[in-house]
Amino acid sequence: MTPEKDDGFAVLKRYIEQTLKIQCSNYKEDYIKRRLLSRMRSTGTSAYDEYLRYLREHPPELENLRNALTINVTEFFRDADVYDLLRKEVFPALFKGRKTLRIWCAGCSTGEEPYSLAMILSEINAADKTLSGQIFATDIDEVVLKKAKDGIYSEKAMGKLSEARIHRHFTRLPDGTYQVKPHLQSIIRFRPHDLMSGQPTSRFLDMISCRNVTIYFTEKQKDELAKTFHSALVPGGYYVMGKTEYLGREVEGLFTPFNSIQKIYRKKE
Repeated sequence: MTPEKDDGFAVLKRYIEQTLKIQCSNYKEDYIKRRLLSRMRSTGTSAYDEYLRYLREHPPELENLRNALTINVTEFFRDADVYDLLRKEVFPALFKGRKTLRIWCAGCSTGEEPYSLAMILSEINAADKTLSGQIFATDIDEVVLKKAKDGIYSEKAMGKLSEARIHRHFTRLPDGTYQVKPHLQSIIRFRPHDLMSGQPTSRFLDMISCRNVTIYFTEKQKDELAKTFHSALVPGGYYVMGKTEYLGREVEGLFTPFNSIQKIYRKKE
């Protein structure tokens, strides 16, 4: 019996949702099956019901499955040219109309993205004390969210950061890891949030960054999420997507491109 024809798939999905609190319906079915097949190969199981028994008998495999399903691949200043554009053009444009920015980092994973944004805001504040920002960072996975709140990263994770930024924003711990300093943590509020709930984490937002998240969603889910983001943004607010992501035809009229190469859009009324 091949996994694709195994009726145990629905039962396994329910177990994942109840145990890991991951809503499988938020992802394309083919994506879920590919991730499961990867773990099944690693555990020597060949059917969904067989893998379910393995999960129940080997609790440590649950964390492996969580990592496989959520794919929390991130890094500080991932796609540096996007952050350069935010620092040089987007943030200055927003600060012309207000002194404090409200930003939602959706699908924040282990925190590298919101902390990257916080570094830029902190450096802007260092140059002009009247300017500041508040970041709402959310993720459905509370395990990675705790890692983000703790703000402790390996030396390898520091690879793309300059020595000046490391010195300014991190404290080196005795075990060789690095912890985010309080001035960055104070800028960010981490919260659990399901993007498919249809409810934004906040409203009257100046910018929403949701990068490399919707690639796992169905077209309908992508469109519904874009509508949620549109309603949460202030007029002229910015929506930042991942470089391989796109707006569906149903919602592309809600936004106007600010920089189509870097996938930055503005809310259109």
